[in-house]
Amino acid sequence: MKVALIDYDSGNLHSAQKAFQKMGRDLGARIVVTSDPDTALRADRIVLPGDGAFPACRAALGQVDGMAEALREAVLTRGVPFIGICVGMQMLATTGHEYRRTAGLDWIGGEVTAIAAPGLKVPHMGWNDLVIDRPHPVLDGIATGDHAYFVHSWQFRVTDPAHLLAHVDYGGPVTAVVGSDNIVGTQFHPEKSQTVGLRLIANFLRWNP
Repeated sequence: MKVALIDYDSGNLHSAQKAFQKMGRDLGARIVVTSDPDTALRADRIVLPGDGAFPACRAALGQVDGMAEALREAVLTRGVPFIGICVGMQMLATTGHEYRRTAGLDWIGGEVTAIAAPGLKVPHMGWNDLVIDRPHPVLDGIATGDHAYFVHSWQFRVTDPAHLLAHVDYGGPVTAVVGSDNIVGTQFHPEKSQTVGLRLIANFLRWNP
């Protein structure tokens, strides 16, 4: 199994690579950090990380010649299992509103909007308890009350509630996990979320949508 971890100069690649390697070892998974569209196109799993502002990440992904097209072909046409992490998840949305209106990939309908948490600090940073909204194979063994690690000021508000898999409470509901067909995304960082994050990664590597 080849797992492509997409390198577009906008993600925490080292820690993500180590976490995926650890959980993929027993599955014979080969984790490849790549900025090559052909490698992404031939992968059996695709991971899109993302750190920073939505417009900058979206622009950086678009600047890797042929990568957006390769991801679209692999994920939407061939049905390759895909996970987006943090801003990599937010870019699945139709539109982002950080600094300016920016088109997302539009793979899961919705908008990325500022977190409104009166009386609480933004960014939402640190550990928070998950609330599981609907079952999903990537969430097997993860329950409401389990906690994950977040660092973000913006959240993905899905258009279709069926695409919301989990949320947290931070002055109101804040999206934690989204999913549709062969696509999932986590607002939290699984590579920094200890037991919960490693379980989610292992589930993703075993997932056959």
